[in-house]
Amino acid sequence: MSLGVLTNVAAINAENSLNQTQNSLNTVLQQLSSGSRINSGADDAAGLSVSDGLAANEAALSQSAQNAQNGVGLLQTADGALSQVTNLLDRAVTLATEAQNGGLTAAQSTAADTEFQSIVAEIGNIGTDTNFNSTNVFSNTATNFVVTDGTTNGTTTIAATVGALTTASVGVTTTDAGGGGTTSITTAAGEDLSTLDLTSAANAKTALTAVTTAIADVSAQRGAIGADINQLNAAANVASSENVNLSSAQSSILATNFGQATSDLAKYQVLNQTGISALAQANSTQQEILKLLQ
Repeated sequence: MSLGVLTNVAAINAENSLNQTQNSLNTVLQQLSSGSRINSGADDAAGLSVSDGLAANEAALSQSAQNAQNGVGLLQTADGALSQVTNLLDRAVTLATEAQNGGLTAAQSTAADTEFQSIVAEIGNIGTDTNFNSTNVFSNTATNFVVTDGTTNGTTTIAATVGALTTASVGVTTTDAGGGGTTSITTAAGEDLSTLDLTSAANAKTALTAVTTAIADVSAQRGAIGADINQLNAAANVASSENVNLSSAQSSILATNFGQATSDLAKYQVLNQTGISALAQANSTQQEILKLLQ
């Protein structure tokens, strides 16, 4: 190889290698300090794309679990209210049974009817005043709870409708609307509990029949609500489980392998030092040309 001073190829090669080593060293230091293997698209474009997609799925699943739990809260509110309705109806049964006794005086029958009417009124109040998140629970309107992983195929809508609760209709029937796991709960036409009274044994008998039917209908609604609660809880559990699995998958893509990274750190630190030494040696080589001029 001829000697010359115009181009120092050895120094250029040494400089290029040193630049590559320093870039790799900076990357490793960033991985160690951030705990993430991918800090930019340049680190792993495909891995970053997969990781971002998984993050979107995780966000959707996390909110879906919350959506389902909100649905459970609404239905539990309705179930708790209906439990109190059942207690009230049980008392109404006692009063109606007592009022059928022909030995009661007019005053006693009036007293029984007064309490009976207050029970009917309170049932109406429960239907009107029971709210969840400022929304009436007994609205007979479907509420949709969406559970999704962020994709069209991974989306399920659970619709629950809590029937109306009024003094005219305290009972419900349940029907399976079918498709998509949707359950519809609709009000059934019932006795009007506002025209009933206990002022006579005959009226008390009629009231007893109506109240007994109402108890059975409320029980049926509570059963349907319980089924919806179980479905929502299952959906929340599935979403939470899937979220955990996706988080694990994302971590395996993103997380820094500290064993590998610390090994690379030691390697690049040595290469950096040797690269600097090599560049210094390459630069000093041309100094030998001066000896030819002496």
